[in-house]
Amino acid sequence: MFTGIIEEVGTVESVVPAGGGAVLRIRAARVLDGARLGDSISTDGCCLTITKLTGSGFEADCSAETLRLTSIGTMRPGQGVNLERAMALGDRLGGHLVQGHVEGVGKLTGRRAEGDSAMMRFSFPPELGRYIIHKGSIAVGGISLTVAVLGDGWFEVAVIPVTLEWTTLGNLAIGSPVNLETDLIAKYVERLLGDRAPATAGAPLSVEALEDMGY
Repeated sequence: MFTGIIEEVGTVESVVPAGGGAVLRIRAARVLDGARLGDSISTDGCCLTITKLTGSGFEADCSAETLRLTSIGTMRPGQGVNLERAMALGDRLGGHLVQGHVEGVGKLTGRRAEGDSAMMRFSFPPELGRYIIHKGSIAVGGISLTVAVLGDGWFEVAVIPVTLEWTTLGNLAIGSPVNLETDLIAKYVERLLGDRAPATAGAPLSVEALEDMGY
């Protein structure tokens, strides 16, 4: 489990095909403090497992599924990646609960300056739309952000200067892919309501519907 607060920007050293998947090698420093084999590292929002510690960073095995569903398959040497170690119990939760389970890949479609900050617009796959709400949380490239504006197939987030400086967002080019993970609470609520009343799953909620479901 992660918080979406990026600790450092690492650098892709190599992506080597292996057994239908790939071995990803990342150059990093801060996230290696106390790191051990088997630890989880959020890499641009993907929860990866350290399989090897190198002198300059770490390696992680990526399955074919990971390559299909995330931007890792398009990464190239020299590319920056957002890194975060798994949270420890008792730490402050500065962002929101992030699993590192990427649900889809969006794209940066626009950006405009607002003072020292930036308003950035991202597209998202249609199937994620039901879980994205105005002022809700969303992880973009592993970064915990708040939806400021929500449109048909897109959302905008206001990115403050420190986030632009300490993550990959500051240099992200228009059209670049980003890994997206929506708020996990919404998905559990949907599943629980669906299990209680399959016939009304997806229908607008009302006081009467909630009473019928026993709430």
